[in-house]
Parts: sequence; C-alpha cells; structure tokens
Amino acid sequence: MSLKDQITDDMKAAMRAKDAERLGTIRLLTAAMKQKEVDERVTLDDAMVIAIVDKLIKQRKDSVEAFEKAARQDLADKEAAEIVVLQAYLPARLSAEEVAAEVQAIVAELGAKGPGDMGKVMGAVKARLAGKADMGQVSAAVKHALANG
Repeated sequence: MSLKDQITDDMKAAMRAKDAERLGTIRLLTAAMKQKEVDERVTLDDAMVIAIVDKLIKQRKDSVEAFEKAARQDLADKEAAEIVVLQAYLPARLSAEEVAAEVQAIVAELGAKGPGDMGKVMGAVKARLAGKADMGQVSAAVKHALANG
C-alpha cells in the first residue's frame, strides 16, 4: 500500500472515529498533496509525500516556536499535536551517529574539502537521505565534516 493510500485510509478511519483533531490534520496533508499534484501535474510517489510531510512538520515547528514566544500556549499545543499526527507518516529517522557516518562517507566519495564544497555535498546528501533524516541535523553534520575534513 502506498503512503498516499494509507493517508486516505487513515482519514476515513478518523471520520468514523469522529476524531476531529486528527481528521483536520490529515485533511491539511491531503490538501497539500492535491495542491502539489495539480500545480506540477504529477502523481505523487512515496518520496514526494514524505517531502510534503517534512515541509508541513517544519512549518508546524516554526509555528510552535512563534506561539510560545507570543505566550499562546493553547495554539502551540494544537500545532504540537498536529506534528505528532504528521510524524506517523515519516519513515524511521536515522540517529545522529548514522547521519554523521553517511555524511562522512559522502564527503569521502566526493573528495570534498572545506566549506566551499558545502553545496555539492548537500546535494548528494539530500538525494541519499531525503525523508530519512532531519535536514537541519544533516546540514550541521555536513558543516562539521567539512570544517574538520
């Protein structure tokens, strides 16, 4: 079963269970998926769905931070609950050590040296680790590897 089909099934289950919060979050996700399909005239595969989920989670994290600064804990809690629902659609994430090991291997493969090769390394890393790791964590690992390279 594709990830897209799983999300549709989960939406139906949330409707049956009358789980309004979960249903709302899944509807936001399906709307973002449909928007991407219409805008780019493509059929989404699992990798594209994971990229959309990643993007939505990043938006929610930014919102939580903004709401907490504004002392709106009620809204921050709502966004945090949406993050939990969305994270269920992501594959298992790599640990920091696994990310560092992958980055080191890619840096060695490309023969990258110094911060000037950051773009080249990030392109290769994104292709290999898309959906498997938090890109903020990956970026920090690449900077560290190139600085100490």
